[in-house]
This record gives sequence, structure tokens and C-alpha cells, in this order.
Amino acid sequence: MAKFGLSQPVRRIEDPRLLLGRGRFTDDIALPGQAYGVVLRSPHAHARILRIDTAAASALPGVLGVFTAKDLREEGLGELPCTVPLKNTDGTPRAETPRYALAEDRVRHVGDPVAFVVAETSKAARDAAEAIEVDYEILPAITDLAVATEPGQPQVWDAAKNNVCFDWDAGDKAKADELFAKAAHVTRLRVVNNRIIVSSMEARAALATYDEKDGNGGRFTLYTNTQGSWLVRNLLAQAVFKLPEDRFRVITPDVGGGFGMKLFLYPEHVLVCFAARRLKRPVKWTSERTEAFLADTQGRDNITVGELALDKDGRFLALRTQNHANMGAYLSTFAPFIPTGAGTKVLASVYGFQAVHARVIGVLTNTVPVDAYRGAGRPESNYLVERLIDAAARELGIDRAELRRRNMVPPSAMPYVTAMGQRYDSGDFRRVLDAALARADWAGFPARRAEAARRGKRRGIGLAYYLEATGGGPTERAAVRFAEDGMVEVVVGTQSTGQGHETAYAMLTSHELGIPIEKIRVVQGDSDSLPSGGGTGGARSLYSEGQAILATTASVVEKGKQAASEHLEAAVADIEFSTADGGRFTVAGTDRTVDILTLARVQREKVARGEAATLLDAAEEAKIPAHTFPNGCHVAEVEVDPDTGQVSIQRYVVADDFGHALNPLIARGQVHGGVAQGVGQAMLERTVYDPDSGQLLSASFMDYALPRADDLPDIHVDLLEIPCETNPLGVKGAGEAGAVGSPPAVINALVDALAEDGVQHLDMPATPEAVWKALAGAKRAA
Repeated sequence: MAKFGLSQPVRRIEDPRLLLGRGRFTDDIALPGQAYGVVLRSPHAHARILRIDTAAASALPGVLGVFTAKDLREEGLGELPCTVPLKNTDGTPRAETPRYALAEDRVRHVGDPVAFVVAETSKAARDAAEAIEVDYEILPAITDLAVATEPGQPQVWDAAKNNVCFDWDAGDKAKADELFAKAAHVTRLRVVNNRIIVSSMEARAALATYDEKDGNGGRFTLYTNTQGSWLVRNLLAQAVFKLPEDRFRVITPDVGGGFGMKLFLYPEHVLVCFAARRLKRPVKWTSERTEAFLADTQGRDNITVGELALDKDGRFLALRTQNHANMGAYLSTFAPFIPTGAGTKVLASVYGFQAVHARVIGVLTNTVPVDAYRGAGRPESNYLVERLIDAAARELGIDRAELRRRNMVPPSAMPYVTAMGQRYDSGDFRRVLDAALARADWAGFPARRAEAARRGKRRGIGLAYYLEATGGGPTERAAVRFAEDGMVEVVVGTQSTGQGHETAYAMLTSHELGIPIEKIRVVQGDSDSLPSGGGTGGARSLYSEGQAILATTASVVEKGKQAASEHLEAAVADIEFSTADGGRFTVAGTDRTVDILTLARVQREKVARGEAATLLDAAEEAKIPAHTFPNGCHVAEVEVDPDTGQVSIQRYVVADDFGHALNPLIARGQVHGGVAQGVGQAMLERTVYDPDSGQLLSASFMDYALPRADDLPDIHVDLLEIPCETNPLGVKGAGEAGAVGSPPAVINALVDALAEDGVQHLDMPATPEAVWKALAGAKRAA
């Protein structure tokens, strides 16, 4: 396989292991003496806890412990922190929502943890949880974002008046207002970005052990499915247990999907660690699927009003937005950042706005906490902008593609600083747009619409241009180790949750060192393996970890030259390295040579014999000074049955600029998955809370619709490589892009299909019921 270089569609090397059932996920791990934990959760959306009686539960056979908030408080455990210290527009700090692993005096959403039961078997633990008696005083609840800030609504937290936990803004308000005042035309639109239940294939799980003899005063080991072990370790140690970080080891095995939801610290992480220390034996908790609906962070849930100001020639002047963002009952780890710093920075998108002003109001409700979900704020912003542009084009009678093309930042302007202060290093947006339109046969659509009309169907075509701003920490680490079994271990600080990291990192390492891919083993997820790691999120992995691997492999080569000089008895300056023939060090001008794997083995054997020798192992930390701006154009073509409201996607085309595509096969696969999730949000996924009781009515897959194979068309993805100028690989993040461009493309197509019937706007999800009602309402209005 070493003959394959970068930019080749190499099949994922991890897939055979996973497809043959050789993956090792958190729930697969079983330790000697392991006990089982079950969380008792609140059945009420808002209530005071008057009394908890655990006596009957504790007396049941096999029960090892029943723990409440009182037990955690007595051991001094702290709260699960929100790490974002946001300031309001007036300079005051955001409201606090103290969240502990178990609720003590009040529960604030259905599913809020109340007690933790540990028993010899999971059945015994469930039986004991059912035996706990809790007296509640039920309080009024608020679950509807649209009315939660109105005076007189139930208060989720007394300290957050009218349920507003922050009121934040960004951009140049004065300049935006000035441009709106002189605009020839203003388009205004209110859009709903519906709440998403993340629904990863693998549910969350956690297994903790505590070794009193390991470390200074005992040490925890937590096995759990995260998107980065180091963040969970740091928050557990610093904020909750108030212990040094080296007292915790977090191990993340294989992970079956994350989408942002597995980034965060959860109550169950705390509970299994606490119980393992208390009971002196391993404790395991595994989420059931309905439990995941009530306990995993959820995504999106915004209501936004946007205004677009244009001059007489259809040039964009300014953009104003006001976004009400649902935070749920508690502020999760990164929650306030998602609609503010993450979401607003891409509001200018690929267009030459002179000014943008964004106001974001964080709203508390008696619902599951909301945090990052694939795209994390950027899909919400892109959706608003692309829906606004379509509305403006319709109002002005300008072709939708032409209006976008007219306002795109040209490549000659790069590097370009947007109205939101983002510096785009590269991009040819018009070229990408035109490529997508050509591939979708935009010009031939009228004939397809006419054919559908003859069959009694409505057909529409929609486009959406997106721009993503990737995220993540300012550094990343990697290590390369030559193992005794002859394999080369590449230790990384990111975490694959299904993206294909093992293949991408092995390809890159093979390219730099000449080692066959089959001799490379990627090691991830163990917080003891590296001092720190940035984890996976914000589509950062390849451009961040890739730079760390480049730095580390360069160090390996330099150490190899020193080692080769020792082995070949030549001056270091005379040693040359070539990636050909398995990676070789050669004395210049001679046939004296040694391959890198042999050299590493020889040097290791010398050290084992007590001889002085240079090893090839290396570890480096790379600085990540700039993020990337992947962008692209989605074109969706839909058909609607006006009698039933049923929508089918007939054609779907994507043209993406991911910079240099290290593995086009994996990149396209990422887009396919993202489009599927975007289509699900646009057409199917409806999260429903009962307004009176606060119960989650869509709490299973019987009531919450995920996209299935027959909901999706063939998805054609063209990759246009416009290299990124801010990293040596020239890559741009690809992991979230599909979920960013697809919702507005689908809704724009649907509105286009129904425009002649008088439908000008639809909110997501555009279920058959919603589409049928929109058509019926338009007929009545006519």
C-alpha cells in the first residue's frame, strides 16, 4: 500500500476491523469485579425535591450503593462547569446555572439525574432505582423558546430574569444601521432552526476504576466514549473532584459517532468515578436509547430574525440578525459559544457585506441542555443568510444564482477580511458556484419541472452557498514511536468517531517517512499517551493533527540522520533520507544504506544492551495559528405531491472547496453523511415537548424520524481544490460541511416548488403535514 501517495482514494484501513466485529467500544469493556450503575431521572420538567427515601432500594438483593446529591456534596464534589465566561452587551456577566451530577433541591428538565444506584447486575440496579421514593412539588415549566422570554412565564432560574441568561452582540451596529437607512431595499425573514436529537449510533457509556495505591493518594481510570479524553480529564479533575490532572486517566476506545455531543463532561462521568472510589470496585453505566433522548445534549433550536439591506443594483450593503438561542435548563460545556462566537463569525459568508451586526439572546427553558451539534452555530447562520438571499431575489425579481454571484468576494481580493473580522486566505466562490450549477444542469431544470407538472407534481430547485469556519485549540500534539513488534505507532491528540482518521494519519505518516501503511498503527484516546490533546470538533482534525504529524515526522528524520550516522559510521551532514523503498537513510554518494525500520530496531537493541544510541522516537507540539474556511455550493432538486405533502429529493449535487483533499474518498464520505443529517433536519427531525407538562413527546424513534436510505438521493460530490494558504498541507476542514449547506438548499428547493401556489416560506422540518398545511393555507389566502 505504500505506493499510494496523498490525494489517492485509499479505502479506510480501519473498516475491516470494525466490519468484522473487532472494534472495541466502551460497552464492550468488562473489568473483574465490575458493578453496574443506573441513573434515576426526574419524570418532571420542573419540580422541587421534597424528600428522597432510598431505604427500600438499598435493602434489595445485590444493591451496593444508592447515592444522592447529599453524598456528592459531603465529599466536596463541584459542579459541571460551563467553560465560556460570556459577557453581556452591557458588560455584565452571563447568568450562572449551577449544575451538579445529581440534582439536590430542584429538577429542571425531564431526565435530570436525581439518584445513582450501583448493584451487582444491571437488572438489580434498575429494580432498585424503581424502589426509590421521591416526593416532588411540581412547578410550572416552560419549554417553548418562542415565548420563554415573555414576562410572566415560569422561571427556570431565579437569577435569570425572563429566562435570559445572556444578551450579547457582535459587529458594527452603528455602521449597519447607517447602511440600512440608505438601502434601496430591505428583505426581512424569520426562520426557525429546529431542535435536533443527536442520535449517534453508539449510545454514551462510562466505566470507572479507582486504584488507591496508584499515584499520590489514589488514581481514577475512566473508560468512556468521548471526542477527546483530555478535556474530560481536565474538567473532572479541576472543576469537579478538585484534584491534580495526573490523578485521572481517561481512555476513549472506538467511538460510534459523536457529532459534537460526545465532547462534553456529563453527570455520568462524575457518578461512575465517585461510586468506584466509594465502593472500591469498577462501576459501569451504559445509556439506554430512550435515556439518551433525555440526557444527551441536543442541537440547534434557534429562532432568528434576519434583515438584508441592498442597494439599487442588488449589491449587499449590510446584514442584521437577532437570534433567540435555546440553551436548555443548564449551560453545557461550550453552550454559550455556539450561537455567539462560533455562529456569528460566518454571517458574512462569501459575500462582500460592508457591515454586519448580530444580537444573540441566550434563553433558558425546562428542556435538555443544548450544545454543539455538527457545524455548531455555523449551519444556523448559513441557513439564515441563504434563506434571506433567496427571499430577496424573489422580491427583486433577480435570478437567485446571479444575485449570489454579483455579491461574492472575488479571488483577487484574497486575503480578505470580512465585516465580522474573519480573514479568508483563499477561495474562488464564483468558480465553485458555477461548477455546482453546471453539474446540476440548472439550465435544464425548466424541462424537468414541466414534465413533473404533467404528472401532477410540483418540482423545485434550490441552491445554497455555505462557508464554514473551522475551530479548535491553538496547538496539537503527536508522537511517533517505533514499537518492539515492528509497527510504527502514531500517537495523536484527536479522536476518531467514525471519520477515517486512522487512514488519513497513516497516509500522511507513510508519505513523510516512506513506511508502508500496513506497518503504521494509529494510537488515540488515552490521556496518558500525550501531555495534552485538542480532541475532535469544529472540523479541525486533519489540519491540526496533520501539522503535528508533519512536525513529528520531521523530528524523526532528523533523529534518524543522527542514528544513521552512528550505524553507518559517517558524518551526520553526509546522511540523506529518501521516502523511496520503505524509507532509507544513505551516505551521500555511496551505496551504504539502511531502511528506517531496521535502523529503529538496531538502535533500540543497542539501548537495551546498555549502549549509547540515538532512538528515532519523537514527539512534537504544533502551533495552529489560523483556522480554515471550507466552502461550497449545494443544489437540491425536489418533487412534491400536492395531495399529500410528500416531498422527495430527486437530485443532489455538491461542489466543495476543501483545499487539498488528502483522501478524496473519505472527504466525499464525510459530505454524504453531513448531507444526510442536513436532510434529516430539513425534512424529518421534529423534537416536540408538551407545552403543559414539559414531557418530551418525541422520546423514541417511534416518534422521532431519522432519515432512511429511501429518503436520500444519490449525492454527487465534486471537489475543487483551492489550497489553503495557512497550513503546509493546504487542507480545509471537511467534517461538518455537508450538514451546513444541505438544510437551506433543500428548503430553498421546496419553496421554489411551491412558489406558484403562493407559498413563500416554510420552516424546518418540512414534514408532509407541514407542506400540506402550507399549500392549504396558501389556497385559502388566495
